[in-house]
Amino acid sequence: MSNQSRTSQGSAAAPALQKVGSVPASQELAAPMMEAKKIGNRYAEVQSAVRFPIKLPAAVKLASGQKIVETANISANGVLLSMEAEVAVGSALDFTISLPADVVGADSNVVIECRGRVVRHCDEDGLRGVGVVIDEYHFERR
Repeated sequence: MSNQSRTSQGSAAAPALQKVGSVPASQELAAPMMEAKKIGNRYAEVQSAVRFPIKLPAAVKLASGQKIVETANISANGVLLSMEAEVAVGSALDFTISLPADVVGADSNVVIECRGRVVRHCDEDGLRGVGVVIDEYHFERR
């Protein structure tokens, strides 16, 4: 049998991963990103999508309480949050990103509720940040 599986639409999925315990499918496919290899100043597996340098307010839920931070860049796979707080690589992170109504052409702000995993830290060119791959999200209008 092949090392690949098929999705419900019939297309080839990523190679099967050895499953340890009960892990949601989204985490199974994203698991290789936990072992990103640094190439120059980039992390190849983590930064596989185009980055957009968008600065938006974000509220991060930490054990010490909620902290308001700013996005440094956003991609289809994740976000780089400018923040001083130390969050261990591999940690789950809940956060919201606010999209202003006038930017998205809506009557009210749109909030994206996200759950992700910290995949890297950066401290380059005066920017301290936390790279997060987004595993789940949903939109809310406020």
